[in-house]
Amino acid sequence: MARLMSKQKNVQYVTANKAPRDVFKEKLKDSLDRDFLKLLFTTSAGFGTAEENGYDVLVVDEAHRLKERAFTEPGGTNQTRAIMRASRTTVFFVDDSQQVTWQDAGSTDSIRTVARELGADIQEFTLQAQFRCNGSDEYLDWLDHLLQVRENDQRQLTSKEFDFQVFDDPRELHEAIKQKNLENNRSRMVAGYCWDWVSKRDSSIYDIRMPQFKYEARWNLEDYGGTFVVDPESVSEVGCIHTCQGLELDYVGVIVGPDLSFSSGALATNPEARASTDKSLHGYKTALKSQPAEARARADRIIRNTYRTLMTRGMKGCYVYFTDAATAEYFRKHLV
Repeated sequence: MARLMSKQKNVQYVTANKAPRDVFKEKLKDSLDRDFLKLLFTTSAGFGTAEENGYDVLVVDEAHRLKERAFTEPGGTNQTRAIMRASRTTVFFVDDSQQVTWQDAGSTDSIRTVARELGADIQEFTLQAQFRCNGSDEYLDWLDHLLQVRENDQRQLTSKEFDFQVFDDPRELHEAIKQKNLENNRSRMVAGYCWDWVSKRDSSIYDIRMPQFKYEARWNLEDYGGTFVVDPESVSEVGCIHTCQGLELDYVGVIVGPDLSFSSGALATNPEARASTDKSLHGYKTALKSQPAEARARADRIIRNTYRTLMTRGMKGCYVYFTDAATAEYFRKHLV
C-alpha cells in the first residue's frame, strides 16, 4: 500500500470488523495525520454509493466477514459487489474457516461469482507460508482436525515450537497470561460469547463468573473501542471474537464455553449456550423454524470457526480452559 500511495494511487484498506482498523490507527497515530488515517483505514460499508472505479486499489482484509446485504447501503447492496464496482483493482484476503457470524458471506466462492458477473479478471493466490502460531503448520492442522473444521491426518501435536497448554483453573490461566503480558504487552484473554455482557450497563458487575474457582472477569470495556489487544489495562479483562479477529498476540488465553463440548465420542456444539447479548448467531432461530437441518449445520460451523480463530491468535502460544471437562480431556489425549 505504501508503494502504491507513493505513486499517487488512491488506495484504501478495508475491513468489516473494526478491531484491526482501530489498532492500526493507534499504532500509526504518532507518524501519520489522524484525518488521513481515517481515510486510509475504512469500513466495508458505504461503497454502495461510491463512484464506479473511483479507487485505484482496495485491499480488503478479513474478506470472509463481508455481508451479503448491507442495509446501510441503498437497497441492501451486496458488499462484495459494491467494493469491486468501486475499484479498478480489488485484493481480497479470505479464509472461509474464519466466518464467525450468521451475516458473514464473503466466501471464496461468492467472491468468484461476483467477479465473474462483473467481468473482472480473476487472479488467485494461496499464501504458502504463514507466521501465525510460530509458523507451525502442524498446530494449525492439529487444531483443524480436533475442531473438525478441515479433515486431515494430524491427530497428535508433537512439535514443541508452539506452546499449547490446557489449564484446569481459569484463574490460573488468567494469571499465566498476565505474567506473559509483563514482557511486552502482547498477551490477552479471550472467550467464547457464552456470558451476557451485563457490565455494559453496570461496570461494577462481573460478566464471567466461576465461583468454584473464585474466578470472575469482565468483558472488555467499551472505552477501548477496537484497541483491546493493545491497551495496557485490558489484560485484566476478557475479549471476544470481535475484538481480536484479524490481529495477533504473543500469547492468547482462551476460555471455551459450554457451546462446545465432548460427549458420546464426538465434539458437539450448542448454539443455545451462547449469551443472549451475542449477535453473531442473530438469524439462527428464525432459520431453525424453516430449515432446521441447514440452520444447525451453519451454527455448528460458526461456533467451531470462532474457537479456531480464537485459538490461533497467539504467535508463541495458546493457553486454554474448557468449561467442559470432557473436552479438556479430549484435547489432552491428542498432545504428546
